Amino acid sequence: QVQLVESGGGLVQPGESLKLSCKTSGFPFSTLTMGWVRPVPGKGFEWVSRIDSRGAMIEYAASVKGRFTISRDNAKNMLYLQMNSLKPEDTAVYFCQIDGGRRGQGTQVTVSS
Repeated sequence: QVQLVESGGGLVQPGESLKLSCKTSGFPFSTLTMGWVRPVPGKGFEWVSRIDSRGAMIEYAASVKGRFTISRDNAKNMLYLQMNSLKPEDTAVYFCQIDGGRRGQGTQVTVSS
């Protein structure tokens, strides 16, 4: 069955970095646009970043552009999010998501001094 398992979250101080990983299985990962989302209170989820199947088209939310980098390894069915210069407002549960489809269970990122 479809599985998306996120890891790599944690508690860090402002300015530090984290790298999130998403291990996937059960669907044709290499053919699908994938991304990372996080919840916005009262508004559902917002896309943090998306990457197309070949990694040729990448989008970032304005709030993370220049600090976060999304990548994928189609041979390993893995999705990544490198998060640098983290800010307290980045604190959230981050979910790996198939574009238009299922999300994983999420990994908590907390940025606090």
